[in-house]
Amino acid sequence: MSLAFASPAQPLSLDEYWMPFTANRWFKKNPRMIERAEGVRYFTTKGDALFDFASGLWCTNAGHCHPKIVEAVQKQAATLDYSMAFTLGHPTAFRLATRLTDFSPDPLNKIFFTNSGSEAADTALKIALAWHRMRGDAGRTHLIGREKGYHGAGFGGTSVGGLGNNRRLYSMLLPGVDHLPHTHDLDHMAFSRGQPQWGGHLADALERRIALHGGESVAAVIVEPVAGSAGVIVPPVGYLQRLRELCTKHGILLIFDEVITGFGRLGENFAAQRFDVVPDMICCAKGITSGMIPMGAVLIREDIYDAFMQGPENAVELTHGYTYSGHPIAAAAALATLDVYEEEGLFENARALEPHFEARIHALRDKAPLTDIRNIGLMGALDLEPDPAGAGLRAIGVFERAWEAGVVVRMTGDTIALCPPLITKADELDAMFDGLECALAGI
Repeated sequence: MSLAFASPAQPLSLDEYWMPFTANRWFKKNPRMIERAEGVRYFTTKGDALFDFASGLWCTNAGHCHPKIVEAVQKQAATLDYSMAFTLGHPTAFRLATRLTDFSPDPLNKIFFTNSGSEAADTALKIALAWHRMRGDAGRTHLIGREKGYHGAGFGGTSVGGLGNNRRLYSMLLPGVDHLPHTHDLDHMAFSRGQPQWGGHLADALERRIALHGGESVAAVIVEPVAGSAGVIVPPVGYLQRLRELCTKHGILLIFDEVITGFGRLGENFAAQRFDVVPDMICCAKGITSGMIPMGAVLIREDIYDAFMQGPENAVELTHGYTYSGHPIAAAAALATLDVYEEEGLFENARALEPHFEARIHALRDKAPLTDIRNIGLMGALDLEPDPAGAGLRAIGVFERAWEAGVVVRMTGDTIALCPPLITKADELDAMFDGLECALAGI
């Protein structure tokens, strides 16, 4: 298939690219192509403007093509394009690591760079297993995730993840993995605003998993503070605090996957600060560069790092890493992004806009057949009543009509997820919700 998007002289073939997490045949029958972006808007190859109500893919927190980040990338690309991360260093990565510790809750003062959230999750899991072994606790090999959790597409992240569609094609995942039950209970939580008051006791399921496997065999628990890819599942009041308490009691490392919630999505640097719960490691990515350059990181408790600093000084302490760990251009983009967040007060803007976001999303309750609405910070989700003709069809229809109304939303199953860039103004947010309301009216 060839379509002349650029010009008749430059036909564009859609045949070769196998798109990720995409219904390829559906897309290629009616491709929706983005040519450029600026601020909170996309522009199609036909010149149409659309509001980005998904922040790219939960990542363009500072908006698209922010001039300061663009300039930092251009300057770094012309100065140092690449430097080996094994046994060599470059100043920009060290500056970024120092800067990130200022953003991070104490004592998460060591930074390991990756290139994505998937790599960050796998890195955190490997560090957890290795740390217990370094301390003479090699029997701690069990990893515990949670139903409806998403921790990327690597084997480690897929194994601890709890989305069935992401797991069932792969018959051989990591052994020794268990899952906590998810926290989405419509009987007690439907149409909650912010954290549900009911459900903190659901964290006690961890105590039962520990009793089953033996506390001495569990290495780490990994959860998203707010489950993003499953459709913005907000933790009940007291839930994360109870997980922290149980992990501390049994000597288990608690890992927060903040790939989505990090860098202002909840109006704070990290969800750990919003919920006042400090894990032992935080996985982050996406907003670290506002999506401009792939990058991820693991923020690590200082004493975990110190445990590896043993033996001969010329010996590698952790046999793990990536060709592009701390890539110069990505590091420059991240430093500029952190500057933008601070100088433009984007986290403060997120906090100020949150009540308006909450009011607008819950005003949709009677606009379509919905089973639930959830929100916290600048993220929220609508659960649509499934179409009797097939699961997901209703969400596809809303996605298509929203596109026609000038709004890009994220769909997953029969859920519509929303997360505007942190630079969004109140009138722009209203325009996004107005477009979505038109799309819902077509159900």
